Amino acid sequence: MKKSLIIANLLGVALALLDISALTHFANGISTLFLNLLKFISLPIVFFSITSTLTSSDHISEVSSLGLRVLKYTLITTIIAASIALAFFVFVDPTNTFSSKTISPTGNFIEGYKEALSKLIPPNFVGAFVENNVVGVAFIGILLSCAILMLPEKDKKFLHQFFFSMFQALLSLTTMILKVLPIGIFSFVYLLVTDMSKDFSKIHDLTLYLVCIVGANLVQGLIILPLFLKLKGLSAKTLFNRIYSALVLAFFSKSSSVALPLNMKLMTENLNVSKKVSSFSLPLCSVVNMNACAGFILITTLFVCSSEGVTFSLFELLIWVFIATIAAIGNAGVPMGCYFLTGALLVGMNVPLKTLGLILPFYTFLDMLETAINVWSDSCITLVIDKELKEKAVKEEVLA
Repeated sequence: MKKSLIIANLLGVALALLDISALTHFANGISTLFLNLLKFISLPIVFFSITSTLTSSDHISEVSSLGLRVLKYTLITTIIAASIALAFFVFVDPTNTFSSKTISPTGNFIEGYKEALSKLIPPNFVGAFVENNVVGVAFIGILLSCAILMLPEKDKKFLHQFFFSMFQALLSLTTMILKVLPIGIFSFVYLLVTDMSKDFSKIHDLTLYLVCIVGANLVQGLIILPLFLKLKGLSAKTLFNRIYSALVLAFFSKSSSVALPLNMKLMTENLNVSKKVSSFSLPLCSVVNMNACAGFILITTLFVCSSEGVTFSLFELLIWVFIATIAAIGNAGVPMGCYFLTGALLVGMNVPLKTLGLILPFYTFLDMLETAINVWSDSCITLVIDKELKEKAVKEEVLA
């Protein structure tokens, strides 16, 4: 796959320089088909990833002290990551949106609040899917999952297996789509180079967009998470040295799941993290703790929208921090999950996806970086929780 992607990129660049009319029509057709596939699969993936994940619990009460700690630190770190991403986007301003327009300090607060609520709770089950209401679909998935967990054991297992099987079917479909990814990459690279040769401002915008994504990830990984560890009396340098090989594996495999077994082994053997904590926290974090994904979703959505002339009030920009956080947490083990989820959000907003297609050639590198940051965050949270639980156990022994 890697070789075919490299060849697709090189062919796209080389043939674009020739500016062949027939190839331009071919690239436009293929890019349209690929974007249609993106629209087709994005929303179902959001729904079934949430339901298959949440209904896997034995009962709502299973979310014990350990689970609550994982979710607490996941929310904190992911919201911080999304906030940093927003700061980068506003400061760097890749589409020259904020320097040319005055942003209202409050925006239309009341109307924005009402609109956000109306999308959160759709008027009917089917309507949320028909209208591509991603937030509504996520809400339905969470609400339905909670209801399923309160059913008798037989019904609960049956419905979980149904949602799990549907999710696996969608993953299989995603795998099929990824097999033709080189053709899509060729088309998007061809169109990207062709457009850039006519309008050099797009090179400038895309470069600044990549600066935002990489910068936000590096700040989260190299500054925020080490500070988080330091506040808890832990060493980021020691943790990095002990799990270095797992981070490298995550980077090159672009999969948190692939790196999970090695990371669990290293955390237990090299850092003395209890098996109970590592076997619960790391798998759960690999599903819900997506710091880098939140940053990608926020920056990419705002970048594509701004490129298409869509503007946001300050209130709406702040709301996107929480939308990106929720969307990232729902990104459960989906290949190119951040990309598909971003596509689903844009489809729901009726924003053209052409700019999202132009980002695709760069996504392989971004995906590698994001996966490594996510695994690094998983490890930081797990180490902190292990220390807290051990300190709690010591205090309880002393009091006893």
